[in-house]
Amino acid sequence: MELHELAPVLGSTQVAKRKGRGCGTGNGKTAGRGHKGQKARSGGKIRVGFEGGQMPLARRIPKRGFNNIHAKPLTAVNVAVFNAFDNGAVVDAATLIEKGIIDSCKYGLKVIANGKLTKAITVKAAAFSESAKAKIEEAGGKAEVV
Repeated sequence: MELHELAPVLGSTQVAKRKGRGCGTGNGKTAGRGHKGQKARSGGKIRVGFEGGQMPLARRIPKRGFNNIHAKPLTAVNVAVFNAFDNGAVVDAATLIEKGIIDSCKYGLKVIANGKLTKAITVKAAAFSESAKAKIEEAGGKAEVV
């Protein structure tokens, strides 16, 4: 293969549309800009983020932090809490509420690895931190995602 034999792949390049070259081209007269108005003028650019005088999005939203209104926060529980249960027990949100460890669990339970676990129990929760899962399995229990 020689340099003069190189060519782009078929269909990968297109000839640019020539604007304002007569009505037969389909882009004559107004050259695709429509009739009048700011965008039809030469130099009639609108800066990025301009919303026609309406308060721009960048100025409408809060500047510090973000609060997702659609978030479903999980109830966090430490691994140390499970020491209150017997060996071989199956623990989920309902049993924790029943025991009085948590008040409510609207969207699910997340187990966090704070503290030590000495008993082999099966924990059913929506989410586990990696280290919490490791601690539960190290103690001889099981971490099941519900």
